[in-house]
This record gives sequence, structure tokens and C-alpha cells, in this order.
Amino acid sequence: MGTIDLGPPQPSPHDLLDGLPRRVALTLPELRFVAARANDAPLPFDLHDPAEPGLDDRLGRSRGAADRRAWSEALERLHDPASSLSRRGLLVGDPEDGAVDLGLLGAVGLLATPSVALDLDVSAGGVQVRSWHRQSGGAVAALSTHDALVFELAWFPTWAWAAELARVAVVPEDLPLHDSTVPSRLTLPHELADAAVEAARTHRSDLVPVLVAQHPGAVTDGVGRVLGEAETVRALTGLATEARGRLRALVADVSGPETTTVGVVSWTLVADGWRALRGQRDVAADGTPGQLRLELQRVIPEDLGAELAPVLAEVSP
Repeated sequence: MGTIDLGPPQPSPHDLLDGLPRRVALTLPELRFVAARANDAPLPFDLHDPAEPGLDDRLGRSRGAADRRAWSEALERLHDPASSLSRRGLLVGDPEDGAVDLGLLGAVGLLATPSVALDLDVSAGGVQVRSWHRQSGGAVAALSTHDALVFELAWFPTWAWAAELARVAVVPEDLPLHDSTVPSRLTLPHELADAAVEAARTHRSDLVPVLVAQHPGAVTDGVGRVLGEAETVRALTGLATEARGRLRALVADVSGPETTTVGVVSWTLVADGWRALRGQRDVAADGTPGQLRLELQRVIPEDLGAELAPVLAEVSP
């Protein structure tokens, strides 16, 4: 038999989030506690048994047995979530039926009921961060972690999204940057980039000049100047050997019963900072599709919002 709730209507996630940019650090037990109080709202990854490989897979890495054991032991040492939330003023009243902060409930509610999903996977040096952004109407909620033990839960208006995205792409301060042999702009055949980078990564750098020689005049600096063979070899070798991180952002439409992937934005981190990677296909004079080319362009963290804007526009009303 169904149950009819005659109590006052609960505020929607949008009502709770409008105009309230806020960030809260939550341990995994605290996050699970809040999700349970938000009508068992599902989170962007499976938390039924966090020691299982499924959670690691969603975080973009796999754990060895020793690492998994250490992680599980660290999880067990975390404080009781009701007690820790109460001490921080995020849970008022009795731990069994006390009131969880409405902002937290709204943010977790939006994570579970979005129209647009943006999943970010960023690695720089030895640091890897996963961030799940969920948007609906004029509000965005974001959940981020680098160790699957402590999470940052943030919520903010859609107009503040670009600034929050820039935070995700900031290079760690302890990762030194220096001059790079990769030009600020570069366009080349995709097959050449793929083969040359693979050769350099597998310590077959002697093959890079051979591959470049097979594509004469095919590499430019992005504004029409053709790079010579030596300059191209140096750029491709740097692209492979300087790589110290990557950023991948996947946008999906989750407004309907089926999830539809809309687009992906990829960056690579070289010696002096980020390069955006964009695929483009030449068009022949008769209008038929031509060669697939790869464009690299130097970008900074503040550019991530602009990079994602065309993709997000495809799913935003």
C-alpha cells in the first residue's frame, strides 16, 4: 500500500542551492550518512562496499592487495559520522533522527537528480583527482576526491561554474614547470602523432624521424607555418617524454531514462603547462571528409570552462 505524506513539502535541491556557493569536506562515512538521510540518494560511484574494486575503477585506478588493505584500515579509523557531523554543526539533534544541514541534503539531492553530468579525471605528477559535477536548472553540485577517503562537496549557481572548473585544472604547487619543446600551437595528422608518441614512449625514438619523413609538410604551428623535420621531431619527442599528467572531461545528458554521452575534452600536461588536444577532420574541395588531424594549443586552468562551453551548450536548455 502506498504512503501519502501530508507533511509540509520538502524544498527542492534548486531552492536550497540558489545563490549559496559553499564547500564542505566530508569523510566517506559522513558522505554515506548524508546520502542515507537524503532519502538514500545515489552517489556518482558505488559505495555499497568501498573495499571492492568497483570504487577503485570509478576513481580511475586499481589497487594492489596491500594498498587496498591499508585503505580499508584507514577507513575504519575514521570517526563515527553522526558524531563528527554533530561536532561540526552539520547535524542538529539526536544522531538517530537529527536534522542534517539542508545545504548538504540539497547538494546530495542534486548529485542524484541532475540534467547534465560532467565527470572529470585529472592527474598531475603523482596526484590524481576525480570530480563529478552535476547540473540542473540554475544550480551545480560537485563532488571531488583524490583518495576515496575524504571528499569535497561543493554547490554553487551555474554562473559560478567556470571558476569552479578552473580549480580542478590547477597544477600542484610542488610540481615544477620549465620550458617545453612542445610549441604553444601545433597541428599534425592524427596517425603521425599517435605513431610518433608511441615510438618515443617505447624507447624507439630512432623511429620518430622516419615517421616524420613520411609526412612532409603535414605539420604546422597552427597559424599556417610549416614546421621542418627537425623541429617536428623535437616537438613530438617532447610531447611523449615531457608528459606528466592529463585531464579528461566527459559530458553526458542524463535528463532522460537513458544516459547519452555528448562529448569529451582532453588536455595533456607537458613541461610548461597544459595543452588542449582537439581532433579535427580536413574537408576536401568536393566536401568529402579528409584526413583526421590533431590540434594542440596551450591553455591555462581558467580556459577549461570555455573549452567545455560548446559541449555543455548541446545539453543545456
